Amino acid sequence: MTDALNIVVDADGIATATMDLPNRSMNVLDDDLAVPLAALIERLAADASIKGLVLASGKKDFLAGADVDRLRALASAREAFDESMRFKRLLRKMELGGKPVVAAINGKCLGGGLEIALACHHRIVLDDGKARLGLPEVKLGLLPGGGGTQRMPRLVGMQQALQWMGEGADIRAAQALKSGLVGALATSTDDLHAQAKAWILANPSPKQPWDQPKFRYPGGDSRSPAMAQLFSVGPSMVSAKSHGNYPAVTHILSCVFEGGIVGFDAALEIESRYFAACAMSQESRNLIGTLWYQLQAIERGASRPAGHPQRLVKRLGILGAGMMGAGIAYVAAKAGIEVMLLDTSADNAVRGRQYSQDLLDKAQRKGRTTQQLRDATLARITPTVRFEDLAGCDLVIEAVFEDRAVKAEVTRRTESLLASDAVFASNTSTLPITSLAAASVRPTQFIGLHFFSPVDKMPLVEIIMGQQTDDATLALAFDFVRQIGKTPIVVNDSRGFYTSRVFATYVMEGLAMLREGVHPRHIEAAGLQAGMPMPPLALQDEVSLTLALHVADQTRKDLAAEGKACAEHPGEAVLRQMCELGRIGRKANLGFYDWTDAGRSLWPGLAEMFPVAARQPTQRELIDRLLFVQANEAARCVEEGVLRSVADANVGSIFGWGFAPFHGGALQFVNAMGAKRFVERARELAAAHGPRFEPAHVVVNLAEQDGLFED
Repeated sequence: MTDALNIVVDADGIATATMDLPNRSMNVLDDDLAVPLAALIERLAADASIKGLVLASGKKDFLAGADVDRLRALASAREAFDESMRFKRLLRKMELGGKPVVAAINGKCLGGGLEIALACHHRIVLDDGKARLGLPEVKLGLLPGGGGTQRMPRLVGMQQALQWMGEGADIRAAQALKSGLVGALATSTDDLHAQAKAWILANPSPKQPWDQPKFRYPGGDSRSPAMAQLFSVGPSMVSAKSHGNYPAVTHILSCVFEGGIVGFDAALEIESRYFAACAMSQESRNLIGTLWYQLQAIERGASRPAGHPQRLVKRLGILGAGMMGAGIAYVAAKAGIEVMLLDTSADNAVRGRQYSQDLLDKAQRKGRTTQQLRDATLARITPTVRFEDLAGCDLVIEAVFEDRAVKAEVTRRTESLLASDAVFASNTSTLPITSLAAASVRPTQFIGLHFFSPVDKMPLVEIIMGQQTDDATLALAFDFVRQIGKTPIVVNDSRGFYTSRVFATYVMEGLAMLREGVHPRHIEAAGLQAGMPMPPLALQDEVSLTLALHVADQTRKDLAAEGKACAEHPGEAVLRQMCELGRIGRKANLGFYDWTDAGRSLWPGLAEMFPVAARQPTQRELIDRLLFVQANEAARCVEEGVLRSVADANVGSIFGWGFAPFHGGALQFVNAMGAKRFVERARELAAAHGPRFEPAHVVVNLAEQDGLFED
């Protein structure tokens, strides 16, 4: 027995090794576990009294994967290659040792955890609805470096393996069994271990399929006609989807193809070479830095004020049962919170509850929930028109129309009914929280909670601190966002806050390009090639041209009232021209695109309305404009004190509006490029396209000091 690996040998000579890292909520493959695991494999080979091994977990999950700290510390491609091969030699010793090894899998079995399981001779999964298997390394710019790109295709076929690895997909128990990834399912922990031991007794001298002389890939190998089409169109499909921004996806494809024309051990070396290329890439370093370290810091409470006990929201009030309010009701009810969903009419309130019912019914049809869970979740949502039903709520979120007067009225009507420690939040996406809190009799307990649509899918909530919002209110808001399974970022109040403000620069830059005579197809292609999830013109159609124009006009009106000037963005004229024609976006099926049930196509009238210039800029110029305008505005948010941390900036930019993830976020884009180079290029863009590209003072200062954005 070690601290991390508890080994018990039964009367039949079957060893059960239970992984249970001390002081960790999940098992990870760090030295504390890897060292005793290596010693166990040596013992298995040498000790004749041990007839087989069951590898299990003492935690709620089997094994989450490799130690990312160790991956990040790799200093060279050679070191990365050697580390990968060292791990694989250990697994090969286990699978070639002549003794049966069974993985008894519960909960999550991911990354290096699944690679260990794949090297076992048999895999059994506890089918309790919580099992998730997968090789998600691609999400961090990596590929499976422990044999995953070779063992998975040999078990489930190349096409299925490429899909799962290329997406970093979660694989449920039933899928894993049907595909051949695992050999059996168990109904309970006792059944799991009983089946594992029974398989060992029945298979005293197993061999992996790929170590047998007549092995054939399911569906064919790289040379088979069945796979010819896959590998002839695969690279172009990957390129069309990733635009070359995610080399790990291409490397996974290469691993599978090249591994399919050589022997298994040679294939493992091929994988290690591609793993090393990924591990040393800037893309991987960006993704690991933001979507691992910074994201973990946020989720562990780096932005939460200390000294306030955790509070769970038991009863939530929601004002407005439209798309946003209904979505918030759904995620809250799923988290076990009682929800009072209020609207101006009973029909609207019931319709808002129906949104949750439709999502739950769909989940039930797909086997992702049960009738019992569906009914219990729906029962937590009470549609109402009575403000009195908000009494007893710990938190109330208004999600009414973006109108100050309407928001002020519901604030006043609600606050008189709430307990002294309850919190009132606004879901506004643009109106400053401090100005909305002016209608409150207790502005210290007034805060912004900016959700993103659709709420059930979008992972981020932007928490906005008003000038008088206190830390106790922030603590409750932070706890609530984590309670419903979302990622919170915390920002200070300003017009547009952080996400809406910076997001707007992306779509408005696309409109400015159109006005200049850039071909609309070039604009849209540049958006996708930059790594954004949607191109700017299509995205503007999605969010509505009238809304964008309303925000621009409201901003100018508010600033004028404050005695401040506001220069008109060149894209605003485009909005006005389009709205005058009734082309207001997807909601009218008419915008920059014609929208139909069959899809979308650019409106031919754009050519007449915005004539294409004879000389077109390069795609590199367009891509730079779309990315620099966002990163520079994010830097201004740092400069003005809107952003409170670099982690919030980077994670918020990726989760909030999809800033090209491979860059690691809006501020990491500056870090990776280097502030000096960023300033030089930004000034070139400013000279050509206007002062909106003039680099933020904070970046100029970093350039002078050779510094980085860091917390």
